[in-house]
Amino acid sequence: MIESNLKKYSELETLNVSRETFPALEEFRSLLLSENKKINLISKSTEKDSIKRHIIDSAQIIDIIDENTRTCVDIGSGSGLPGVVLAIILKKKGSKIRFELYEKSIRKSNFLKKMIRHFELNAEVKQKNIFEERELEADIIVARAFKPLQTILELINKNFSHYNSLILFLGKSGRDNINECLKSWKFDYEIVKSLTDVNSVIVKINNLRKT
Repeated sequence: MIESNLKKYSELETLNVSRETFPALEEFRSLLLSENKKINLISKSTEKDSIKRHIIDSAQIIDIIDENTRTCVDIGSGSGLPGVVLAIILKKKGSKIRFELYEKSIRKSNFLKKMIRHFELNAEVKQKNIFEERELEADIIVARAFKPLQTILELINKNFSHYNSLILFLGKSGRDNINECLKSWKFDYEIVKSLTDVNSVIVKINNLRKT
């Protein structure tokens, strides 16, 4: 494993991610890039900068996940970003949090299952279309590069019977999207600046309800 690559993960130390976790994250990235040659997991244009664009970006929400969380649902896991990354970090921390990774694509689901077995993660793949599921439960729901904010809020309101918090990665128009959604929704929220993109934000939402 190239030492220079591991040094690129040092930014995660500010989030209390130990250096001992870096090799596992780098191994996951390597497996992701290898599989990306066969199926479309991430954009080819982001491969060279994938440590920052995908691994660090996914990992940065680790500090806003409640330590008492029992279940975390990644509602559009795709290539395991952020679900697998978070599961690797929390395993190294000795956490008991269980992850449920929703991904309707068979090929992507198979990749996720391989990663869970390989890293022996406390996680399960749900090879289902989450929009067709009902009465879902979770302590924390996460989503990265999944659907527009309005669509996600509708999904959560309709398909989940219980959840505590929703953590979403939003792009450059994130703040505008939040303000637009507040016209038809009520929710408490906390905005966190992205570590990887000065124009992007992360939002943690609680107490979601329709107006």
